[in-house]
Amino acid sequence: MVYVERFIYTLANRFNWIAAAAVVVIMLLTTADVVLRLFRHPIPGTYEIVGFMGTVIISFSLAYTSIQKGHIAVDFIVQKLPRKSQLTISAVNDLMGSILFGIIAWQSIAYAIDLKQSHEVSLTIQIPIYPFALGIAIGCGLLCLVLLAELITSIKRITVP
Repeated sequence: MVYVERFIYTLANRFNWIAAAAVVVIMLLTTADVVLRLFRHPIPGTYEIVGFMGTVIISFSLAYTSIQKGHIAVDFIVQKLPRKSQLTISAVNDLMGSILFGIIAWQSIAYAIDLKQSHEVSLTIQIPIYPFALGIAIGCGLLCLVLLAELITSIKRITVP
């Protein structure tokens, strides 16, 4: 199980680096577009590309953020509970989150397939949309795996005194 967890965490880290690269692309593209607008030559499709890169940033950083406990959590009441209760709440939270993000991943795959079959593209620069829906599915699926790994860890901690 340790090998599987390490693989999932390494994969999440790599996806986070892709998300970071997408942030850099957005910054460079936006800067170039603003400068070129001064010369009356804006970059066509900048708005679309920024939107697509936003899906990459958000979906590819979900799993790493979860590993780092970077999501907002209000746990001042839970901290006052006994350790076993804290672990149980954490396990239930991980279970519910993995179910939710598993469903989102599944539905995103179905949506990506639908977009591919209908040949849906962006309006300005005609980029196919389905790869970005598939990226959302991959990011949510990876988060689902991270939450399942954390669920297993929480269950082990509950059962071992």
